[in-house]
Amino acid sequence: MSVPHHHTPASSRRNLLRASGLAGLVMAGSAVATAPAQAAPAHTGDVLRLDTVAELRTLNTKPLDHGTQILLAGYHTPNDGGAMALRWDKESTTAHNGGTVIAPTRTSKTGRWHQLHTGTLDFRTFGHHDATTPADAALDAMIADPTVHRIEAHTDLLFTKRHLWNRSNIELDFGGHHIRTEGIEKNTHDNPFGAVLSFRGTPTNTTVTHTLSAPMPDLSDLFEVGDSAAFSVGQWWSVEINALSGKYEKEIQRLVQVTDVVDSTHIRVNYQIGWDLAAGRTLTWTRVEPVDRAHVRNMVFEGWGEDEMTGSHPVAYEYAVRCDVSGIEAIGTFWPVVMRRWCTYYRTEQCSLTNPKSVTYGGAGYLTQQIYCLYGHVEDCHTSNARHLNDFTASAYCYVTNCHGDGDNEGPFVTHGQFEHDLTYTGNSGLMTFANSGAAWGGRAKRITVRRHACSWFVARVKITDLTLEDVLVIGKKSLDGSGMLWVNADGVQMRGCTATGPLIVSRASDLSARPNVIADSSFAFTAGAEITQSNVTAPLTLQRTTLKGVDGAVFNGTGPLVVDQCTLTGSPDTAPVSLAHTDIAVLGGELRDTGLKLTSAKEQRLRIDGTRLSGTNKDGALLARTGSGRTVDWQLGGLDSTAPKGTAHVLLTEGPNRYRATGSTFTGGRLELRPAAFGGSSHLLHTGCVEDGTERTALPDEGDRVAHTAATLRF
Repeated sequence: MSVPHHHTPASSRRNLLRASGLAGLVMAGSAVATAPAQAAPAHTGDVLRLDTVAELRTLNTKPLDHGTQILLAGYHTPNDGGAMALRWDKESTTAHNGGTVIAPTRTSKTGRWHQLHTGTLDFRTFGHHDATTPADAALDAMIADPTVHRIEAHTDLLFTKRHLWNRSNIELDFGGHHIRTEGIEKNTHDNPFGAVLSFRGTPTNTTVTHTLSAPMPDLSDLFEVGDSAAFSVGQWWSVEINALSGKYEKEIQRLVQVTDVVDSTHIRVNYQIGWDLAAGRTLTWTRVEPVDRAHVRNMVFEGWGEDEMTGSHPVAYEYAVRCDVSGIEAIGTFWPVVMRRWCTYYRTEQCSLTNPKSVTYGGAGYLTQQIYCLYGHVEDCHTSNARHLNDFTASAYCYVTNCHGDGDNEGPFVTHGQFEHDLTYTGNSGLMTFANSGAAWGGRAKRITVRRHACSWFVARVKITDLTLEDVLVIGKKSLDGSGMLWVNADGVQMRGCTATGPLIVSRASDLSARPNVIADSSFAFTAGAEITQSNVTAPLTLQRTTLKGVDGAVFNGTGPLVVDQCTLTGSPDTAPVSLAHTDIAVLGGELRDTGLKLTSAKEQRLRIDGTRLSGTNKDGALLARTGSGRTVDWQLGGLDSTAPKGTAHVLLTEGPNRYRATGSTFTGGRLELRPAAFGGSSHLLHTGCVEDGTERTALPDEGDRVAHTAATLRF
């Protein structure tokens, strides 16, 4: 038999073997042909050498022993990167795929060349060296080979199919090359899982449905299942609870693993729930064979098409565990770059999205959307002019770090409001909204922590329980109406070191937390007439060491106790003072400049001021005043230091009833106007131990059993 050969010195051939990494695949003791055309070796294990796959396919295989090996110098031409080692299998009938299996063009139905590899394959060994021809068949062939654990691309590639696999233990690394999708097949309607690379585990027909006979508390990982014999340690199950109302209000939708069969009716899983569940709720379990450790890395993905049917996007996972994505730079995609549902234990990192096809179509224009996900980590990602960088829907115990969205008017960081819980964001930037998709999904989230975040808008106004904000910076911008806002739900909210150039708004939509509502060491600015607390704020709220700038006619419409501790409030001399409807107000230390406090509730109120400085004036000409009559207002002024210009009242009370006590306070300039009409009936007035320096008493009731204002008061 004549063997085609390439006239290359033996030393060059040895270098070729070393450079291609194929030398190690050749069996020990094999001989490489180094001379001009020789007869085929007669014993098994001899190694032949050819230049291209075309030469290999035309090779006369009849004289070859089973197991004969051959080295190719390239795929189309020598040294084109398609070099590989192959082994002749005389009995093989495996379908030709042009890479791992190569069939001779002139042979019987049996006999194939099988590529020898270490589990790592390369698109170039299928003849793909650029993006001129689709590489879909090659990709499917490599994925279908269970001996392959890593697939590499060393050139740009073109894909025109939407692939779906249930393959585990595989890594696709595209080496930072361009992935193009011109002319890709159409997607199906409303299908963000129709990605180019989609992995999906397999839900089985094994299901268990059980109704809880006893309440299941928050953070429980012990589940009542009826008959635990259906479960085994190590199995994966999707578990979801019946809806509270309608279709979507479900506190549990997770892919979990059984860690212990505790007794005949209980199992333990790798998840602690985030919500209290009442007896009578029903859990449905479906055993799943998940995709495990299928990773996608390093590509520049150029989207194609304009809508949900024609648009392309790179990666999707469903019923998957430990599946990571990294290094995807996406441009012009439609559906999310990385779409996940029913996923547990994963990382998405160093990915980006620029200018997706749509930011208005529902679900489109995302970098990553995660539905029913658990223990995920999104890190070092970036978006420009996209819809959402990161979306959690019904997900828990996930972490987002060092991710940044610019051109962010659509909101880079969101949760859907479908009972998300225990989410942490650190060191990110971009507009942020939580649980903002509507009541149909529950509108709830719990135990969300945001640290060192910068954005133009932060809204967590619905049923967000135990929200923690640290070093959050909100700066408004001209391109977004209403930006600069920081809006939170007073249900265990705790803020420290936060700043907003627009208003701070505090409302209350839920009542689950045992934590106090505290805003500390922060600074906020307002426009005239801003509503700081809404009327639904019935829980206690504390402001500590916080600056409120521009409180011109600002209103606190809440009714629960309000503590203003060591805070600074500044207004303007020609605008109205701050109005407060809270029934119990304590102002401890701090300072109010060019503003004042006007009590406006229709119910009884108490104002306690201790050690606070008041100065300047306002449009009403009164630093402390009230509106209306028919309710009793308690005034407890201790250690107050009030300075006002001529004509401005330190305290203006024209109607009552009032219970007034001022002790140990200093009034400089201005006037005191405590009209007799304000102290009838059950009222009382005690003004003692004070200093009045240049202060005019324009009205005071006569002293009597319930009124005292002369003794032990120094007047200059």
